[in-house]
Amino acid sequence: MVNIDDISTIAIIGTGIMGHEIAQVALMGGFKTVILNDLSADIINNAEKKIKTGLKKLESKGILNEGYTTSNLMNSLVKEVNLEKAIYNADFIIEAIPEVMKLKKALFKKLGEFSPEHAILATNTSTMSISEIASASNKPHKVIGCHFFTPIVVLRLIEIIKGKKTSEDTVEVAKAVCQRFPALQGKRFLPILQKESPGFIVNRITGATSIYLNWLLEFSRKKGIPLEKIDADTESFAEIGPFAKLDHLGLDTVYNALSYLAEELSPEFAPGKTLTSLVKNGHLGLKTGKGLFDWKEGNPNFKKNEKAGLFNIDLFMAIQLNEGCRLLEDRIVSSYKLIDDSMMTGMNLPGPFGPGKRNYERWTRLLEEFVENTGINYLKPCNLMKSGGFIKMRK
Repeated sequence: MVNIDDISTIAIIGTGIMGHEIAQVALMGGFKTVILNDLSADIINNAEKKIKTGLKKLESKGILNEGYTTSNLMNSLVKEVNLEKAIYNADFIIEAIPEVMKLKKALFKKLGEFSPEHAILATNTSTMSISEIASASNKPHKVIGCHFFTPIVVLRLIEIIKGKKTSEDTVEVAKAVCQRFPALQGKRFLPILQKESPGFIVNRITGATSIYLNWLLEFSRKKGIPLEKIDADTESFAEIGPFAKLDHLGLDTVYNALSYLAEELSPEFAPGKTLTSLVKNGHLGLKTGKGLFDWKEGNPNFKKNEKAGLFNIDLFMAIQLNEGCRLLEDRIVSSYKLIDDSMMTGMNLPGPFGPGKRNYERWTRLLEEFVENTGINYLKPCNLMKSGGFIKMRK
């Protein structure tokens, strides 16, 4: 592995849920200086409090590495509102701002202007083209995607995505830096995509299942079926239901990601009327206290014994298998094991290929029936799924 002893200063641009969590693991990774930058001192101060709380919780459980305390780690944290001052001496810069291409390109133009020549510019985008983001930076060979999964301190996955002009040296340094970020579940898992793909691995697959969730959402609203009853359908195999999960992620984040996938892959990814209305009215989920559910008391009061009987786990897994097969067909990755491992390390959920080897014929018929009944043609099973050819693509 490449030597990164010279990488001592990490700058985080954007200190929301992802940004402050990235900063926390950077501190825990022992980097000399971690700089927080955002639009106002209040935003940065709020992020600082969350980082300190997170570290104290780990320290109280004896989880911090030997010799580390909340106090000495927080001494390495620097707060800076001025972007130019925040990055002028940074070695590795991670952008964690909203999923809007225009905003990201405007920021990377500034990062290219103000950062040192040697600095690597990483984007935490969950769906978007690294090459397009890099095009604004004037040094695309130094730009790379490092897509984290929350809670970052727990989950092992960080997807590494090259742009068309990303240098191999940039890839190796990014891998080494990300490996230094600790995860409670073990050693970091860092899959490298062979080429760009909207949504990369995990969000490409979960994005496809969001088409199904969008359909369920509109169907339930039309029929007057409470969403908690659909979430209750998943109680036996998921810690949190699919709609509560969307609220946890942030409906604006989900909306932006699906809108991008709708532009890049198929209009059938587009957010439905319910999701669009909620975002338009500022009801973004857990972070605003209201979204698909009411979170003002911290947790919605679900009656998990009342189920709708609507959520079809086989159909859900069939959609994942089909999208995974598309990634293989398009040579985004060459191994279905890489996809399954990414799902487990990034979502704590088994990937679709293990059960898919036994069920692909039945799941193919299930998808075909769903497409016929709904007219959602993007979910038609691809050739690799229908034939079972993916079974030979484990490695």
